[in-house]
Amino acid sequence: MILSKEEILKRINNNEVVIKPFNKKNIESASIDLTLGNEFRIFTKDHYSANASYQKVSRLIKEKEIILQPDDFVLGITKEHIKLPKNLCGWLQGRSRYARLGITIHITASFLHPGIDNKQVLEIKNDSNSTIKLKSGMKICQLILEELKGFGLYKGKYRYQRGL
Repeated sequence: MILSKEEILKRINNNEVVIKPFNKKNIESASIDLTLGNEFRIFTKDHYSANASYQKVSRLIKEKEIILQPDDFVLGITKEHIKLPKNLCGWLQGRSRYARLGITIHITASFLHPGIDNKQVLEIKNDSNSTIKLKSGMKICQLILEELKGFGLYKGKYRYQRGL
């Protein structure tokens, strides 16, 4: 079951879902808009193994805005730190206003496991034919929360990720 605006607010008010910083205006009818932070990973190697560490083939930059050329790919991160209980999971989705301009915000990693306590990494690609400027603070994606039947707890290496 996907949570509605009222249910999302109830879970936030009960501290079941923690979002910091939190802006009540970012809650839509069945999702929460998340904003782009100011950390990006720019890939520096032309060729590398699929088993390579992303940190070893990219460099971290901290900027308020970044320009993406057509076909550019970068990692970004949300400003929001999100903590979910064991009975909720989530899905990151792009926002239609940016999708219509050719911006993809995730390639395959859209699932938020129950029990996460981190910021969300965004796999951002400019699929358009134009140069696009991204700015820190823009509402770049949306989080959809879903109730889990039973309980789960993510124990992977990115559970407490705070940065890129």
